[in-house]
Amino acid sequence: MVRYDRAMESKRNAHRVVVLALTGLLPFELGIPHRIFGRAKDAAGRPLYEILTCGLAPGPVRTDADFAVQVEHGPELLATADTVVVPASYELGPVYEEARLTPELAAALAYIRSGTRLVSICTGGYVLAAAGFLDGRRATTHWASAEHFQRLFPAVKVDAGVLYTDDGDVLTSAGVAAGIDLCLHIVRRDHGAAVANEVARRTVVPPHRDGGQAQFIERPVPEPQLASTTAARAWVLDRLHEPLRLVDMARQEAMSVRTFTRRFREESGVSPGEWIVGQRVERARRLLEQTDLPMEQVAREAGFGTAQSLRKHVQATLGVSPTAYRRTFRENTATGGAAEHPASF
Repeated sequence: MVRYDRAMESKRNAHRVVVLALTGLLPFELGIPHRIFGRAKDAAGRPLYEILTCGLAPGPVRTDADFAVQVEHGPELLATADTVVVPASYELGPVYEEARLTPELAAALAYIRSGTRLVSICTGGYVLAAAGFLDGRRATTHWASAEHFQRLFPAVKVDAGVLYTDDGDVLTSAGVAAGIDLCLHIVRRDHGAAVANEVARRTVVPPHRDGGQAQFIERPVPEPQLASTTAARAWVLDRLHEPLRLVDMARQEAMSVRTFTRRFREESGVSPGEWIVGQRVERARRLLEQTDLPMEQVAREAGFGTAQSLRKHVQATLGVSPTAYRRTFRENTATGGAAEHPASF
């Protein structure tokens, strides 16, 4: 008799996340899904996710640290998952060297049902790629492994510049802490910004980090006398509803427009204009979720000016119209449940 059946039956109303622990795993990454998904609750305080861990066999799993973790469940647990998360491992062997699954790993992944959401953290993406789940898909991994990853898996569309990718039912993250960004993104996609923000507050991490991996790739240390663009960004966030000019942003840092633009991209990974649009979309999301303001007013408050402009940018960023987004998440907030079709966001 499978050990988890009886003990977990009472929790099956929650979305089940199963984390696959492989030999050589990073304990920090193993804990990310448990920490982020485990803190997500509905308005009544009920857990929105059930998080379980399995290995290729029950028993101790060696980590990259000086200890092992005891895993109670075997790979059969993957057959019950709504979402499967594969953290990184430093001992992937043929997966990392030859793009080939071991027989044990192939047998474990075969338990995963069609339609299950698949998530990787850092080099956990090698496992999904070796299994063919990433063929033709956009994916990312740690920037230091991206070139090797692309050579090993030419059918994958590798984007080394982002913190995570979302291709519907397959999501991947860059190195280590980017797994936090991805898990928060999944919570936000499933249950809205308010729930994700509360999880972030309790975890003492930002609900959303700007830019991509470009800000973490090794580069020469900048001259210490050069200012950052922090003051300009704070200035913008207080004025998102107003017309914003690049020259005024640069003035906050006493820089030329050219220098400011270069420094901004170095620090955030995106241009000032792209960053402003992203911040305005986030403000629009909060207004759509938490207020009944008409679309024209949401557009003005978020800085888009017109409902048409709001619709254009929300559709481009979220993949749905503002009306559809509000309908999904306002109803979701009222009922305390998940979005009916979370993969569409």
